[in-house]
Amino acid sequence: MGLTTHHRARVYAVHPQNPQPRELDQLVEILRTDGVIIYPTDTLYGLGCSIESPKAIARIARIKGLKPREARFSFICERLGQVAEYARMSDAMYSVLRHNLPGPFTMILPGLSKCGESFMSPRKTVGIRIPNHAIPLALVRLLGCPILTSSLPLDAEEPEYGQFPELMAERWGALVDAVIDGGQGELTPSTVVDCTQDEIRVIRQGKGVLAPE
Repeated sequence: MGLTTHHRARVYAVHPQNPQPRELDQLVEILRTDGVIIYPTDTLYGLGCSIESPKAIARIARIKGLKPREARFSFICERLGQVAEYARMSDAMYSVLRHNLPGPFTMILPGLSKCGESFMSPRKTVGIRIPNHAIPLALVRLLGCPILTSSLPLDAEEPEYGQFPELMAERWGALVDAVIDGGQGELTPSTVVDCTQDEIRVIRQGKGVLAPE
């Protein structure tokens, strides 16, 4: 979506447990037309777009101060069957994911070529989330493909800009196309889990405790 000098993102109030279909349809149309949104997850609020929109991915890279070709974003899937389209899973990996997702985890998995260079690391891995939050899961389901997830660039001295959607709109409203108000956000990131080896390792402890397979 093209941004004008006077652009200011609309704030959409969306129920966090029972998202309203009308608002979801409008947000999905934004995503389908190269839009960038701010949306809630079960951890931090994130910047997001369709993973099939190079224009929107480049915009998020600029917001985060990254070079698009060097950015390695994670993305949100709705279910494990969708994860299998983008990553390889052994039986042991699948068991771990099944026991912990949906949940506040970013799973690092061996990626498939379908992921694209914005998501595949030099190690040919990808970060995938299935958050325990109705809004992003509904967006992915209606969009028909995963959405990129990247936490907002937050200032530790002003954490409120990561918690309150009206403040997010104030700070980033000129850079995005929509801000979803799904309630007050959290300040704890996801727990990052490396599932690329036989021994599964937590490489960043955040919200949540990984359950054994």
